[in-house]
Amino acid sequence: MTEAGFPLSRADAFQRLQSFLPTAGRAYARLRNKDQGKGRHVHVSRLSPAVRRRLITEAEIIETVLAHHDLASAEKFVSEVFWRSYWKGWLEQRPTLWPDYRAALEREKDRLDASADLRLRHEAAIDACTGIDCFDAWVEELNVTGYLHNWARMQFASIWIFTLGLPWELGAAFLFDRLIDADPASNTLSWRWVAGLHTVGKVYLADAGRIRSMTNGRFSPTGLAHTAIIPTDSLQTPQPAAVRPFARPNPSAPTLLLLTSEDLSPETSQEMCGLPVRAIACIDGCNTWDRMAMADGMERACKAWPEADCLGIVEPAHLLAKAHAAGCSQVTTAFLPVGPVADVLMPLQVEGPTRGVLFTEYMHDWDRRTWPHCRKGFFALREKIPALVRCGRD
Repeated sequence: MTEAGFPLSRADAFQRLQSFLPTAGRAYARLRNKDQGKGRHVHVSRLSPAVRRRLITEAEIIETVLAHHDLASAEKFVSEVFWRSYWKGWLEQRPTLWPDYRAALEREKDRLDASADLRLRHEAAIDACTGIDCFDAWVEELNVTGYLHNWARMQFASIWIFTLGLPWELGAAFLFDRLIDADPASNTLSWRWVAGLHTVGKVYLADAGRIRSMTNGRFSPTGLAHTAIIPTDSLQTPQPAAVRPFARPNPSAPTLLLLTSEDLSPETSQEMCGLPVRAIACIDGCNTWDRMAMADGMERACKAWPEADCLGIVEPAHLLAKAHAAGCSQVTTAFLPVGPVADVLMPLQVEGPTRGVLFTEYMHDWDRRTWPHCRKGFFALREKIPALVRCGRD
C-alpha cells in the first residue's frame, strides 16, 4: 500500500475494498465527486491502481460490493467500474486511434519547439505557474502522489484545453506519464471526451462555482473559459471493428507464462488452470508503481506454479529464446489491450512461429461479455449492466 492508501498488491487491494464496502452504496452516490485534496480522498475506493493492473478484477469488485449492497443502492459505484470497461472495449474496437494519437502527440511536441508562445503556456501549466489556484494545486498533487480525483481530472483537462488553449494530446500525455493508475484507453478517451471529440460537439466546461463547491471552498478559480472552442480533430474516429483475433493457449503445450502490467493475477483465470507452466517471466514496468505490483504478481504466480522456473524480468527481445531454452512451445499472457505494452509485445505474434514458439493470450470472461456492448456511447453499455452482473454471478 502506498502512503496515500493506494494498493499495489492483491492482498492490499482486497483490504482496501473491504474498508470501502460500507460506503460503496448510497454514500458513494452522494459524495463521490467531492475532492477533499491530497491524502483525503475518502469518498472513493482508491482501487484504480490495482484494477488497472488487474491485481483485483472488475468481476471480483462487483461480486464483493453486491454481496453487501443491492444493485440499486450501489448503481453509481458499479457504473464507475463499468466505465473503465467501456473505455477499454471502445478502443479495442477502434485500435488505430492509439497510433494516430501517438503520431498527433509527436506533431504537437514539434509545435512546442516551433512556437515560443505555445511553449511558454505549456511550461506554465506543467510547472504549476498558471495562477489558476485549483489547476496549479492539482499539478502539485499529481507530481507528489501520482493521483488526482477523477472529477478533478475532468476539470483539469477542461482548463488545459479551453482556458489555457493547449493541445489535448499534450495534456493526455502529461497525465499518463504521472498517474499511478495510468491507462491508455481511459486516459486518452477521457481527454477526447472533455474536448468534445468523443461525443461529437459535447464538451465538458469547467465551472468556477462548481469547483468551489466540490472542493469545499479550497479553491476559487478566476479567469476560466465560459465558452468552448472544440479543437480541430486530427484523429478521425474510425467505425468500430471486431476485436483483433488472437491465438488461445494450447492446454497441453509446455508454457512460459508472461506477466505484464496489464494483468497480474493469472492464477485467477480459468483458462490458466491446469496449463503446464514450465517457466514464469515478466517484462519490466514503466515506473516504480508497476514494479511494485509486478513483484507481487510474480510472487503469487511462482507459488501457484511451484514447479516452474521463475525467470524474473526478461527483455521482450529475449522472450522467445528464453521460452525455447525452458522447453516451452508457447508463451502465454493475458490479452494485450491497445497501448504501450501491446506495442512492444505484439510483434512476437508474427515472430514466434518462425522460432518454434507460439505467442498466445487468454481473455477474461468479463471482457468477452462486456466489450461487445462498447461500440457506441456508454449508455448502450449501462442498459446491459443488470444482465451482465447477473451473468457474472451465475
